[in-house]
Amino acid sequence: MTNEAQRFQERRVSGKVKTAVALTEAGPAVIDVVTAGRLLGMGRTKAYQLAKAGLFPCKVIRIGSRYQVPVRGLQVLLGHRDDEHRDDQER
Repeated sequence: MTNEAQRFQERRVSGKVKTAVALTEAGPAVIDVVTAGRLLGMGRTKAYQLAKAGLFPCKVIRIGSRYQVPVRGLQVLLGHRDDEHRDDQER
């Protein structure tokens, strides 16, 4: 396991990512629809229902039987910008 993957695992709590910032630091391109849904305040069932109906609040990619959400789209929806995070780190 790479250091990057290990840091991402350490930021997971009971299978949930704590914040959008943790996603940025870890660097995955996509996350599962349940994790994205939890970041948006919804449960597993609602996340899958919205994804299946094409009504999830951001882009969802279907890979085989899995629903994946691009992290960048989720960050835009949550109003997270990379330059804000960098500014905080420099202080």
